[in-house]
Amino acid sequence: MKIRKPFVAGKFYPSDKNELKNLISKIRETELDLIKLNLSENKIIGGIVPHAGYVYSAYQAIHFFEILRASKQKFDTFIIINPDHNGYGNEINLDTNDAWQTPLGTVETDTEITELLNFERSEEAHKYEHSGEVILPLLQYFTDYDFKIVPITVSNQNYYNAQIIANNINSAKLKTNRKICILASTDFSHYVNPEYGKKQDTKAFNEIFNFNAEQLIKTVKQEKISMCGYGPVAGLLEYAKIVSEKPEIKLLKYGNSGEAYPSDKVVDYASFLIYE
Repeated sequence: MKIRKPFVAGKFYPSDKNELKNLISKIRETELDLIKLNLSENKIIGGIVPHAGYVYSAYQAIHFFEILRASKQKFDTFIIINPDHNGYGNEINLDTNDAWQTPLGTVETDTEITELLNFERSEEAHKYEHSGEVILPLLQYFTDYDFKIVPITVSNQNYYNAQIIANNINSAKLKTNRKICILASTDFSHYVNPEYGKKQDTKAFNEIFNFNAEQLIKTVKQEKISMCGYGPVAGLLEYAKIVSEKPEIKLLKYGNSGEAYPSDKVVDYASFLIYE
């Protein structure tokens, strides 16, 4: 079995199993009273989650994962769609590994779904990329059942690719009858004044709330919003409209890195739940 070893363990999150569990538990306890647990009663389609170091962005991400846990919904496969920060690979990249390893254990990739998606594969596009990897330990911590993953790294974030990703995932889901949850990995405005970042992010939020994937991409480019994963988010929005006549979305928590380490140049993070 070919296994992807963790690349940012010890950097973005602890490499020691117990230390990692303790950090996640501590963040969960800090946030628990603020989490909208009533949303767990809905049928979950997916979520938008940040991908920075846990001491910065897990305070937002944990809201989605705690709702996922509380819902008691069991998914066969989590499809993690993330942006490419390094420039390796193709426009849309599947991984070549049979499993991914983190300090919390090893998770197999869903080879049947991977085959059906029919995108090109690139080991390098995933090997050095953090924005998919950091999602996995949170999934492992908050689920008490076995699941598989399909990591997808997107380097060309355009509307056409968002449509292709959404349609191919839906087609694969129908052929396999898998219960699928999609996680779109993104941070929002990068290294900006907090007030300016909030103003910029609001423009992106407005399109996300309206499930307007095409306009989200246009707005990010036209307004020069430094949101790194708008393509994965667009793919999730398109997928939600395919599988549900009336998908709903809720902003769970919004914040920035300055809340952990005060600065006038911060990175913004948000988590969203998409459901019906």
